[in-house]
Amino acid sequence: MIKFNYPKKYYRKLTILFTVILIFFLSACRPAPSNYQSSIIVPTPSDASTFNYPLNQSAYSVFGYIYDGLIIENGITGELEPGLATSWEVSENGQQIIIKLKEGLKWSDGEALTADDVVFSYNEIYLNDKIPTSFKDILRIGKSGALPTVKKIDNLRIEFSTPEPFAPFIRYAGGLPILPAHALKESVRTTNSEGELNYLTKWGTNTPVEEIVGNGMYRLKIYTPNQRIILESNPFYWRQDNQGNSQPYIDNIVWQVIENTDNQLLNFRSGELDRMKVEPEMFPLLKREEDKGNYTIYNGGPTPASSFVSFNLNQASNSQGKPFVDPIKSRWFNNKAFRQAIAYAINREAMTNNIYRGLGAPQYSPIPVTSPFYLSPENGLKVYEYNPEKAKELLLNAGFKYNQNGELLDAEDNKVEFTLLSSAGRKVREQMATQINQDLAKIGIKVNTLFLSFNTYVERLSLSRDWEAYLGGFTGGSVEPHGGYNIWSVNGRLHTFNQGTQPGEESIEGWKIAEWEQQIDDLYVRASQVLDEEKRKEFYGQAQQIIAEELPFIYMVNPLEFEAIRNRVQGIKYGELGGGFWNLYELKISD
Repeated sequence: MIKFNYPKKYYRKLTILFTVILIFFLSACRPAPSNYQSSIIVPTPSDASTFNYPLNQSAYSVFGYIYDGLIIENGITGELEPGLATSWEVSENGQQIIIKLKEGLKWSDGEALTADDVVFSYNEIYLNDKIPTSFKDILRIGKSGALPTVKKIDNLRIEFSTPEPFAPFIRYAGGLPILPAHALKESVRTTNSEGELNYLTKWGTNTPVEEIVGNGMYRLKIYTPNQRIILESNPFYWRQDNQGNSQPYIDNIVWQVIENTDNQLLNFRSGELDRMKVEPEMFPLLKREEDKGNYTIYNGGPTPASSFVSFNLNQASNSQGKPFVDPIKSRWFNNKAFRQAIAYAINREAMTNNIYRGLGAPQYSPIPVTSPFYLSPENGLKVYEYNPEKAKELLLNAGFKYNQNGELLDAEDNKVEFTLLSSAGRKVREQMATQINQDLAKIGIKVNTLFLSFNTYVERLSLSRDWEAYLGGFTGGSVEPHGGYNIWSVNGRLHTFNQGTQPGEESIEGWKIAEWEQQIDDLYVRASQVLDEEKRKEFYGQAQQIIAEELPFIYMVNPLEFEAIRNRVQGIKYGELGGGFWNLYELKISD
């Protein structure tokens, strides 16, 4: 699952700009006024796309600040800890979990939070077939795709049940944010003139911030579109320290929209930001200035995230009968030999050394190397070391050919070229796209790169399906592989390379599922059904072998993750899983 529960962000040198442009840009992106004394200012490359958590598809959001789940993961150990719950009991067969809420919980508007809110959140939102949320995918159980049942026992206790054993159940039963029934139930139970749930347009970015209700450490205070979100501490939040003092201690979080990583670096070096993701090309400079800048760079180890190139394998047509992908190009993309040739033609070692400064390693699996379920090359994972001659051989054997100019043609003499989408403003992605362009030119393929704003980029991938290839990635967050089932389920919301009809959409014609796609889906289901760890490793190992063979995602590089945090922020307990702010509730500002 692509998790948004915790405020760990995955944000990714310095260019010379004309003075007039620089002055204009920085005035538009200047952080909030300094009168927020007890505040942390953090950058984000993208504005909020919605304030409705289940409908969010962006990796960049404030939901980790404004919501808690019943159960949370420790950011260092990954162990489960109480969130809104005070305790939980699991039956011997693992099919029932009874979760007990803390007493006296309240929403950010002061209303009581009870078991009714938990039942509402699951039964009427997360498990509602009329609401297009990817979280439903990870809650499906077994081959039938059955969903758990959730029922209230009393005001503090809720019972979750599954029809069969489901190994990741407790993490997913307890990990999703609880949503306010009193604020949302009317929108879920009523429809507009088109017969669509009013909930689907509820809490957009045009909603007054005082109407957004949460249960987390912070609540929305000010939203200035495309500039910043200011959050204030939630006066009704449940946490207290051992002396009975309310937490969090920090009054405000300023979420500053700075799309370009060069400008994030400018703002951080000038002292206007308290935290930022350290991209590889920034590392030498920021490391030298660590003492002078009064900040610390933390090493989070290999990132649990992934980066990849993916081709649009969707052979369907939209409601007007137009194919999502040009049928000529679709034949290329759906040819396994073509995808493998691309994988051999991309020089990951050069990418690691030149773009990531050697701070990483080539990536070949969607499962993080830190997970016990990761299949290593030594244990059978197929890898694609740089070999352009092997790439050409695969293409020629698949019926492609070269003209006298060295350009690759298909069997019908169509020149092979495609457009590669990526999100704008991220220097590493731009450098990766440049290298991919150069590498594939060496085997006669022309790549046209198109950089879009993040939200536009996501809309193209997930809604219109109007794309040929994209350079992207998924954020990580847990060593449990079933969190990725919303990617690998053939009906999954994040099954971007061949996405079928989603709830609320008009049906698409001619959608086909490849046999290998279904095999990966089935293996993830089987791995979730057994409690034996070794058996689960076996199933996930088989899935990784198929993924590496079929290449729906051609993985790039697994870099080390670095984060710079001002020393004025006290109490950091940096964890590879949770980053620097997983324990935000106990952090303090010391100037």
